[in-house]
Amino acid sequence: MCILSSLIIYILVSYDVMYPYLCSTGALVKLPENGTIPAVIVFGDSIVDAGNNNNLVTVAKSNYPPYGRDFSGGIPTGRFSNGKIPSDIIAELLGIKKLLPAYLDPTLQPSDLLTGVSFASGASGYDPLTSKIPSVFSLSDQLEMFKEYIGKLKAMVGEERTNTILSKSLFLVVHSSNDITSTYFTVRKEQYDFASYADILVTLASSFLKELYGLGARRIAVFGAPPLGCLPSQRSLAGGIQRECAENLNEAAKLFNTQLSSELDSLNTNFPLAKFVYVDIYNPLLDIIQNPQKSGFEVANKGCCGTGTIESVLLCNRFNPFTCKDVTKGVNCRKR
Repeated sequence: MCILSSLIIYILVSYDVMYPYLCSTGALVKLPENGTIPAVIVFGDSIVDAGNNNNLVTVAKSNYPPYGRDFSGGIPTGRFSNGKIPSDIIAELLGIKKLLPAYLDPTLQPSDLLTGVSFASGASGYDPLTSKIPSVFSLSDQLEMFKEYIGKLKAMVGEERTNTILSKSLFLVVHSSNDITSTYFTVRKEQYDFASYADILVTLASSFLKELYGLGARRIAVFGAPPLGCLPSQRSLAGGIQRECAENLNEAAKLFNTQLSSELDSLNTNFPLAKFVYVDIYNPLLDIIQNPQKSGFEVANKGCCGTGTIESVLLCNRFNPFTCKDVTKGVNCRKR
């Protein structure tokens, strides 16, 4: 039920440089003098989906209990979490707003567009097949929504201010987990070895980032894959009797991350007016999983819904006999 959000990005922005830091939620984000971030604009999967899947005919939705248990009013909003998601926390820490809404939120106000929205769709990925299987919004769908968003901004504040907002906003891209766990190891492995598939994913990611650049984005943070083999569900499915981390998944994540980081270096060389930042969540999160007590956690191998071993999406529902009493004790659970 909860997300792997023990880590968040801390960002320091000047006019031409963006520095990401992975820290605990206790610190404050400080911007340099004259540094501004008017909006946070997000693309990705369930980690940052604030409810765009709610009206889709798909199993990949979370607008029902016990999701949202610790959210304001205990209301399930479509966030794949017991409370806030990383994009909410980042927007709040940057002093932009307390919650980053879904673009398709029916209660969205025109003023919300000025400070950013999330186009993310749970269960999506870079690979178009990843989104097609569960019938969710693909990355190209998310890009089309972004283009529509730009049109709305221009109608509100004019082209010049829209261009300024886009160039100074922080863009987050959070993908690859579903491509690796759900698509490659179930379908694509019959077509490609993983190195070749990682090449395809990175090429797709690069093309998307170039399109974002062409539409005005200049500060773009791209998340790498987490240690996927250590997710509670993957431990249960591929970790053996002892539910150890599935090393084949972790190795796949590391290979993808290496190739993604290299591609972002190339983009920075070819597009000097922009800053593409690789956000390493693999190593800090793996350290927390392997040494939970050091970071104040007690449980690192289970989630917070049902047995904590397999329940996610529809398997986590109001009929589960229990959820964690204290979500602050689990690495895979977060009360915020």
